[in-house]
Amino acid sequence: MARKKLERFAENKAMHHVIEPKREEVLKGLDLQGKWGEKIFGNDKPIVLELGCGKGEYTLAMAQRFPEKNFIGIDIKGSRIWYGATEAKEKGLENVAFLRTQIELIDNCFDAGEVAEIWITFPDPQIKHTRIKHRLTHPNFLMRYQSILEMGGLIHLKTDSEFLHGYTLGLLQLMGFPIHKVMHDIDKQLKKGEESLLQEVKTFYEEKFRNEGKKITYIRFSFA
Repeated sequence: MARKKLERFAENKAMHHVIEPKREEVLKGLDLQGKWGEKIFGNDKPIVLELGCGKGEYTLAMAQRFPEKNFIGIDIKGSRIWYGATEAKEKGLENVAFLRTQIELIDNCFDAGEVAEIWITFPDPQIKHTRIKHRLTHPNFLMRYQSILEMGGLIHLKTDSEFLHGYTLGLLQLMGFPIHKVMHDIDKQLKKGEESLLQEVKTFYEEKFRNEGKKITYIRFSFA
């Protein structure tokens, strides 16, 4: 297993669409900040992020469905990113990139208004009170997202955790942010063919949670 990981890390370094900066580089302000379209994609198409992307299932699916946009999957696990990066390369997807970094540093990686949309797919709900600041919808994270999103940019939260769903919904209402759509069980609330991205694209964890009989919830919101 250790050998496979080392091989994948080496392959990641050889792929131009995988960016793995050191923490010190990010803290200073990533040199790609404000230049992702120009330096990575060679265009000025809207940029969409998937946070905690894992193997990049959503990143890849969205890139194939929406060629008019650029997609960046972000995760701290290089061995997971390898799967998505390899598949993107094999399929010739030129509107896909992966960034290996901590999500709490996201505002050091993108410029103000550089991001059009953010997806948060099945994050760890961090249920313990001592872990509250690590929830990806904690106010500290929301402020970081707000600083890089364009005006009116959407954020999507898809999770099996009723706890995180409820926490996020209450927080958004308290902070007065616009909530565009809420579903407590997408299988029951969506008609067949409606919002196909939500129904048809499933991450590894979503499949696992569905097999356990858990409901899949969804929130779509913005900051303005």
